[in-house]
Amino acid sequence: MEANKTILQMKYARIVAVFAKESGMSLEDALSFFYASDTYKLISEGVADMHCRSDEYLADELLLEYHEKDQN
Repeated sequence: MEANKTILQMKYARIVAVFAKESGMSLEDALSFFYASDTYKLISEGVADMHCRSDEYLADELLLEYHEKDQN
């Protein structure tokens, strides 16, 4: 299923805001990380209807990805 592009952009903004708050990053750094993340790729490609998951769930996925990459 393909989501409306405008609605997806609004969802991305909410996800990044939650992720920035949880990680302590600036919004700019959180946005940069988001667009380079595997999570963004899955959402944007519509894999497993990731765009249907809650903003908080997706922000948590980003946080897990961030910590995983930080450890490597």
